[in-house]
Amino acid sequence: MLKEMAIFAQVVDSGGFSAAARQLELTTSAVSRHVSRLEAHMGGRLLQRTTRSLSLTELGQQVHVACARMVSTAREVHALAGSYSARPNGTIRVSAPIVLGQVWLAPKLPGFLARYPEVDVELQLVDRKIDLIEEGMDLAIRIATELAPGLAARTLGPVSYVLVASQRYLDAHGEPQSPHELPAHQCSYLGYARFGDAWSMRRGGETASIRVPSRLTINNSGALLSVVEAGGGIGLVPDFTARPALAQGRVRRVLPEWVFDQPYAGTVHAVYMPGPHLALKVRAFIDYLVAEELPGMVA
Repeated sequence: MLKEMAIFAQVVDSGGFSAAARQLELTTSAVSRHVSRLEAHMGGRLLQRTTRSLSLTELGQQVHVACARMVSTAREVHALAGSYSARPNGTIRVSAPIVLGQVWLAPKLPGFLARYPEVDVELQLVDRKIDLIEEGMDLAIRIATELAPGLAARTLGPVSYVLVASQRYLDAHGEPQSPHELPAHQCSYLGYARFGDAWSMRRGGETASIRVPSRLTINNSGALLSVVEAGGGIGLVPDFTARPALAQGRVRRVLPEWVFDQPYAGTVHAVYMPGPHLALKVRAFIDYLVAEELPGMVA
């Protein structure tokens, strides 16, 4: 009955149904129905109505005091919200894929926390699509070519997959010069449902579609990279996973001029529930990540 209580308080404060209706931008009959509903709920008349006057009953006087207090409290809450509208504050709950969260997102968090000292971050790293509402998340970082309907999203950057191997493996087994030589090598790739041994690659106007058998698939690109660094063959991993090892010389690109097509390609998105009022803390976090967008792979 909160709406009915607020409308009843407005009727009393305005001195009549018509005046209250103008204030609330409702019809007079609608205001009357709400007051009648509240009277039925309270089990007695709240107002004595005549053609010329309106007065409170004894019950109405008591109910009006409580309703007026409720409206005043609501206004205080609105004022409190307004006082925080100029600066982000509170806790933001974020979900991200494990390796992307480790190698790209987590290192960005100290800068964000320093910029926004009144915002705390709760980061969950999971390799599954979480339900934002059911799991109480403000935001999710996802890698996808297409997003599920009903979500708002901001693009953070592209993801491509690259072939990498250790120098030790290449010295021992030779370096492939064409995609068609890959089936003769020890190759490993991610063991997710949408990934597999059917690889589609292109170089300019040239394309290659091959099947690359593997004795090892892993559902974590960080673990797969560890296998590659240990000399375990050629691995197909996301560029953000390979970037630190490439920069430190622990692995090398294989067939760097060839580009992988779907499903070994995608885009990193920040996804959130759409709505007219996005929390300032969420907007600030998204804007920060956009400014710190995922860099492309350097060959």
